[in-house]
Amino acid sequence: MAARYLSRPVGLLAVVGGDFPESYMRMLEACDLDLQGIEVREGEKTFSWGGKYHYDLNDRDTLFTHLNVLANFEPTVPEAYRKSKVVCLGNLDPDIQCEILDQVDGPDMVICDTMNYWIENTPEGLCRVLERIDCLIVNDAEARELSGEPNLVKAARIIRALGPEILVIKKGEHGALLFADGAVFSAPAYPLEEIQDPTGAGDAFMGGFAGYLASKNCYDIDHLRRAVIYGSAMASFTVEEFGPQRLLALKETEILQRINAFLTLAHIPISPYFIEP
Repeated sequence: MAARYLSRPVGLLAVVGGDFPESYMRMLEACDLDLQGIEVREGEKTFSWGGKYHYDLNDRDTLFTHLNVLANFEPTVPEAYRKSKVVCLGNLDPDIQCEILDQVDGPDMVICDTMNYWIENTPEGLCRVLERIDCLIVNDAEARELSGEPNLVKAARIIRALGPEILVIKKGEHGALLFADGAVFSAPAYPLEEIQDPTGAGDAFMGGFAGYLASKNCYDIDHLRRAVIYGSAMASFTVEEFGPQRLLALKETEILQRINAFLTLAHIPISPYFIEP
């Protein structure tokens, strides 16, 4: 839903149970998403996660993770998706992520998400995925758990040694760090007075990040930096309302204004006190 504002078509590959509301499916259709990759299993339940956010909404505790239909998902990538230039592997079992990669034809950019559940329960499978992807996007807690290192700069070096040349570490209201091509880029978070629901902000970040790269078909360090800003902008919209509501009818002018606001936030004016290299 976030990526569609920057690049189309966006094809969705997923499995849901018979309990997945029809109104949600219609909502996705209204967003002009390609849903031929969605499998509905009647009589089964959709994946669900529950958590409790801490006071500052940056940290959360997982209360339950019910895999349900994801426990035995065998993905079949539609023919129309197989030549996609940008492939996003959502938060899934690493074996499923590998099955998807086996079915796509040499994408230019493979972006991957994961979470503590897979880090703790499927470490070997996750390592196999990391060897095959270009970019990993995780939050700071996940980066520390995956690497076993509290320092994020050291953690980034350890994680990139496992495979992904590009690493993005999300830090909630403290922005995001990009590690790529020997460079480190720090993006600010957009300051908001009201945050309604941080759930899904990371997914919206990935959508904005991937959507921008797909629209430009270029993956150098400058485009990666801009992609982080676009991802941060889409994430900032998401937290303003509950669920995906804010992503339903964004205007292009709103997105551009938010991007320009990020540029202002990160601007450092030149002064005579700066020493020219």
